[in-house]
Amino acid sequence: MNKRNQEGGNRNGDVLLRFQVITDTHVKADPGHTYNCNLARALEDIKRMEPDSDGIMHAGDLTDQGSAEEYAEFRRIWREHGAGLPVSYFATGNHDVGLGHWPARVGAYLDATGMSGPYHDHWVNGYHFIFLGTEEGLELFASLTETQLTWLDTKLAESKNPVRPAFVFLHQPLKDTVAGSYESQRWYGVAQDEALKDVLAKHRHAILFTGHTHWELEAQHTMYDGEERLPYMFNGSSVAYLWTDKDEHQDGSQGLFVEVYADRVIVRGRDFAAGKWLENVRFECNLPQQSG
Repeated sequence: MNKRNQEGGNRNGDVLLRFQVITDTHVKADPGHTYNCNLARALEDIKRMEPDSDGIMHAGDLTDQGSAEEYAEFRRIWREHGAGLPVSYFATGNHDVGLGHWPARVGAYLDATGMSGPYHDHWVNGYHFIFLGTEEGLELFASLTETQLTWLDTKLAESKNPVRPAFVFLHQPLKDTVAGSYESQRWYGVAQDEALKDVLAKHRHAILFTGHTHWELEAQHTMYDGEERLPYMFNGSSVAYLWTDKDEHQDGSQGLFVEVYADRVIVRGRDFAAGKWLENVRFECNLPQQSG
């Protein structure tokens, strides 16, 4: 828990919004692959734990290679295990659209998800959800045009309300923010890193969720507290497999459950493989009294 959340203060106990953040599902063409089974189990776990959820937000790398067979399998899993679940929105990941023929790669993602473009926004029960995405097929990094950054600035201004946070999703994290994004860890990945930070710095009511690193939620820096400049940021870990601070692969499947109150946002870590809460992964984000 960061120091901006130590004071407590007046608390409103009514949950106004509930949603989940999953990322890096890396679905394969093989229906029996571990990653595919992990996604099916995660959806069933969400259905069991939060039947009244308002949405599931996916931060990218839906598939492992972005092939037609993988997208077909992704749709099958969502159809069979997502029945009864709330609305879902998706960001692009580098495994979905990186390299290859850009129009074909992004077209396959759009066909599979029904999203309107590489970046898009939605309103859910009066809360703004904004999805950013690369506009170039790079191997690892996201490349955001000036047009997209201006669009983000405008969208965040639309939702600028001190008691209504705006939730932003991008596959790759900003450098030196959340777990896996530090220079020595090598998994930051926004070509316009400083430009995006400049936009976010103007909108302290935003909360950014990213994936890409697979870093387990128990690692250091799952939450980034931007102190006096940047808004909160969260690493969403991975549904497919995990990574550790020892720079090692680890079997596992994790995601985030988010609850929004009038005065704060609570983010909790869920172990989908074990079907239990991660006891030490609980964060409170106090909402700013003034935006900007």
